[in-house]
Amino acid sequence: MQFKRLTDLDLRGKRVFIRADLNVPQDDAGNITDDTRIRASVPAIEHCLKAGAAVMVTSHLGRPTEGEVRPEDSLAPIAQRLGALLGREVRLVRDWVDGGFPVAPGEVVLLENCRCNKGEKKNDPALAQKMARLCDVYANDAFGTSHRAEATTHAIARYAPVACAGPLLAAELDALGRALGNPRRPLVAIVAGSKVSTKLTILKSLATKVDQLIVGGGIANTFMLAAGLPIGKSLAEHDLVGEARTIIELMAARGAQVPIPTDVVCAKEFSATAAATVKPAAGVGADDMILDIGPQTARALAAQLERAGTIVWNGPVGVFEFDAFAGGTETVARAIAASPGFSIAGGGDTLAAIAKFGITDRIGYISTGGGAFLEFLEGKVLPAVEALQARAND
Repeated sequence: MQFKRLTDLDLRGKRVFIRADLNVPQDDAGNITDDTRIRASVPAIEHCLKAGAAVMVTSHLGRPTEGEVRPEDSLAPIAQRLGALLGREVRLVRDWVDGGFPVAPGEVVLLENCRCNKGEKKNDPALAQKMARLCDVYANDAFGTSHRAEATTHAIARYAPVACAGPLLAAELDALGRALGNPRRPLVAIVAGSKVSTKLTILKSLATKVDQLIVGGGIANTFMLAAGLPIGKSLAEHDLVGEARTIIELMAARGAQVPIPTDVVCAKEFSATAAATVKPAAGVGADDMILDIGPQTARALAAQLERAGTIVWNGPVGVFEFDAFAGGTETVARAIAASPGFSIAGGGDTLAAIAKFGITDRIGYISTGGGAFLEFLEGKVLPAVEALQARAND
């Protein structure tokens, strides 16, 4: 994948416009509750400052109405936190699209919520041209928004004098390229979630690439139906059983596998206090709900994961938020952590499971993008990445 990298450019005296992803969660009082994305943006900014650049950073926050900046839409709390992380003042600039604000080499300013600008969501070329005139170098460092064609993620890359990827975006693309472009075999993908329908295109795409496709959650229940197994009153999509069967057959034709659970953990109700019962997959009762894979299935998957050359992980395999039904996800997670193969994980629930089981530093790469990660797995071209690729040889 060819694109210019911010870290390869001479930035001394240049005005650098960084599109970051600073869309952090806040409580009702506006306090930041998780600053992970702000921390992830720091390396690009520090690199530019050390190189002697004048740095402008912008991001979206929440879902504002274009043309308005309500107090809850403002990046003011982000400016304060970013300043603390950088150890310097970060000035917040409002009404910045037409320029006219000072920023000196060695200084960083934060440009107010870009989605408050009219035309941002519609990828307006006129808006993008104005923004491009603010800078000598445009750097996209927001993988989490790279699946959206917006003015600060796509159109601006066409008009900026230089368009490049920041270190966070570059690292994401390198990791995904390593996992799916030229993987070490066996390549194992774990795709889990409540519905096949939301991940059907991902499953079909991966079925043509991977050596083993592990499914979990409600998705696994649909595949169990396709294999002729009972699932009681478990969550499943009966109208997609045929699609699941097609994927199983497609994998089998390639000599690959979709492992079907041999045992499961059931309950009579969906509750953290429900009694958990391990049953053979063929012995699920009509009033049972499957809430996790069983220990035998978990051990078998763990053995396969520990032999994998590359692992792509999206989704826990059970209701891991309830301790009684977290065993399968924990066994799988620890097997991924122990595997000598390269692993890449993405998606909010996956990251929550990684944090719960304390294996963050043992995963090869943890993706910062939810939707972008999934669309890459589907084989889709990410608009923001396509825009950078188009400028690679300028």
